[in-house]
Amino acid sequence: MNPTERIKKHFKKHIVTLLLIGLIAYIWFRPPATVTDLNQALPNLPFTTLDGRSGTLDGLRGKVVLVNFWATWCPYCRKEMPAMQRFYQDYQGQGFEIIAFSIDDDPAKVVQFMREEGYTFAAAMADGDIQQAFGPVSQVPMSMIVDRDGRLRHKIKGQVYYGRIEDLVQPLLASQPSPSQSSPSQPSRSPR
Repeated sequence: MNPTERIKKHFKKHIVTLLLIGLIAYIWFRPPATVTDLNQALPNLPFTTLDGRSGTLDGLRGKVVLVNFWATWCPYCRKEMPAMQRFYQDYQGQGFEIIAFSIDDDPAKVVQFMREEGYTFAAAMADGDIQQAFGPVSQVPMSMIVDRDGRLRHKIKGQVYYGRIEDLVQPLLASQPSPSQSSPSQPSRSPR
């Protein structure tokens, strides 16, 4: 038997194993996520970011917002955050914002994680009212896309990546808010 035939025979014997390894690697590096299209009003809930800014969900009208629920202990959350940061840097000037609500118990741990990783988008702790407004939040990571009119348009259960965010956000960035909506505002700094 020549070397080429031996390689073909060996490969045929292990094709199923190689396919399974490939599938496992794909799922690990890009786990499946489900996207649900919605058109739902959100209540005007207050929140305070971990750097002391206070805001409301209504205060973000006029912007397209990625609302992300995550935890420092969640490997898929940690994996998606660099893509979120890149997208935030690329689209922030076009009316895009991120609020990352952590379900961790210790705010200090979240602050440390955000600082060490160099993430510049807003982060806050996810209290029960915030979680119920979007949900409920039954798993992490879970993300929602809110349009310029403050309506929940997409729910993503699972990890987001740059291309998925881009596909969901770009059409919303291209649309204009309804004339009846108030002007956009950023979360404001609390007096210290």
